[in-house]
Amino acid sequence: MPGCFKKTLFALASLISFASFILIVAAMGTPKWMTGKILCKTGADLVNATDPELVKFIGEIYYGLFRGGKIRQCGLGGRRSKFTIFPHMVKKLNTGLHVMIIMFLCVAILFSLVSFGFCILNAIKVPYRAINGPAGACLWNFFAGGFVVLAVTSFMAAVKFHHLTERIANFRENIFQFVVLEERFEDCFWICVASATAHAVNLLLIAISGIHFPQIKTKTEEVNVTAEDIMY
Repeated sequence: MPGCFKKTLFALASLISFASFILIVAAMGTPKWMTGKILCKTGADLVNATDPELVKFIGEIYYGLFRGGKIRQCGLGGRRSKFTIFPHMVKKLNTGLHVMIIMFLCVAILFSLVSFGFCILNAIKVPYRAINGPAGACLWNFFAGGFVVLAVTSFMAAVKFHHLTERIANFRENIFQFVVLEERFEDCFWICVASATAHAVNLLLIAISGIHFPQIKTKTEEVNVTAEDIMY
């Protein structure tokens, strides 16, 4: 049986792995990975709008991995609309990269659950095989955190290098052209970053569990029994 200190660390690591699983699932299902402000360039150019008048042509956009919405401001008031990434819009985006982001997160979810199981196993008993012990728990945590990092990095690449926000804003816009003025990574994106950080913390906890701290031994007095003591 593992010691009390080791049990506590692996129990904490299992809770962190499960929390990471919940965070990734929640982040994937919510539509606010990115928000931004979009300018209706066509409308602004038609009326030759100056800086004070540009406010009438600045709308908003938000989106996640599967859906989102925007407010179009083209001089006649705001018009709200919602959209889904699949099955049509994704064809206008970098399809391979977008699907890869989702696949990376799905694999990270799987490895988070495996990490949770391995940490529970190590908290209950000392496994006979090394792969089932702390080394295995480290391996699965490394994979889980690594795939989250790949997903986050790929999403950043899609936004910055493949102009994801602009492509989404101009999807099925036959008359008006929109230009992105501002972009912000939102809570769901940072939740995934927190998930990767959680697995890094797990690696640290598992490393600490392998440290053998010196045991404090109490000095016992030696009792000498003599013949005189036996007589009395």
